[in-house]
Amino acid sequence: MPLFAPFLYPGIALVGVGISVLSAIKKSPFFNFLGILLAIYGGLKSAALVMPPLPGQVITMYMVMSVFAFLIYFSIQDETLKAFLDPMRAALADEDKKIIRGTVFILVPLLAGYIAYVRVNPSFEPPVSARIIHPEPPAEIDFKGQPIKILGLENPLRKDTANLRQHIENGKEIYYKNCFFCHGDDLDGKGNFAMAFDPPPPAFRGTDTIAQLPESYVFWRIVKGWTGLPAGSRPWDSAMPAFEDFLTPEEIWKVSLFIYDYSGNKPRTWE
Repeated sequence: MPLFAPFLYPGIALVGVGISVLSAIKKSPFFNFLGILLAIYGGLKSAALVMPPLPGQVITMYMVMSVFAFLIYFSIQDETLKAFLDPMRAALADEDKKIIRGTVFILVPLLAGYIAYVRVNPSFEPPVSARIIHPEPPAEIDFKGQPIKILGLENPLRKDTANLRQHIENGKEIYYKNCFFCHGDDLDGKGNFAMAFDPPPPAFRGTDTIAQLPESYVFWRIVKGWTGLPAGSRPWDSAMPAFEDFLTPEEIWKVSLFIYDYSGNKPRTWE
């Protein structure tokens, strides 16, 4: 945080008070209105120095109410309303003030665009504690009512050496129908949807993901997705769907075969 940050909002409040006082002396309702709003905004934001900060929605609501309240106040009398509108008429209609008018027409859309950008731009808060990248799997999971023991589980299709290549080809087809959108067509974690997630989908190439894991672990993660993650993997939850809703156990084992084969890795063994 910059050193001047604690003085920013009190400074805005003081500037607003100064503008409001000078405008009241010179009987300029428009600038008096702007000064009051600056003073209110700076005061509300400065409250965080002596008390818990107010929520942004509360400040926005109070500022909107203030705008309407003071617009009503300055428009009650015809003379005050005329004096309030005179600076805007002069800036927008006076031929001698084309530069001011052009500046306003440029700055107002830019300010509106910046506010819209700030509102929609996503921000990701870091976790309050270290996230476990590869959480410990459960000893047993439930696959649509069928219990499956994860500890010591091996891919049964690896023993079918006569049809292993066909199983891998089937796994390839399943992968490119379901998985490559996030994990990438080259298994590099750079699929079309990858940038929309935080954390991003892991890459399967290299030695820092599936090469460190037994195949039963990969089976569990595919089956349960983010719904099966323990508390240690939060608050940054995975976006992985639970593929038990779309694939059979045999299809998941085939996908696992393809992922290991195509990435050039071998699953870790329980030994």
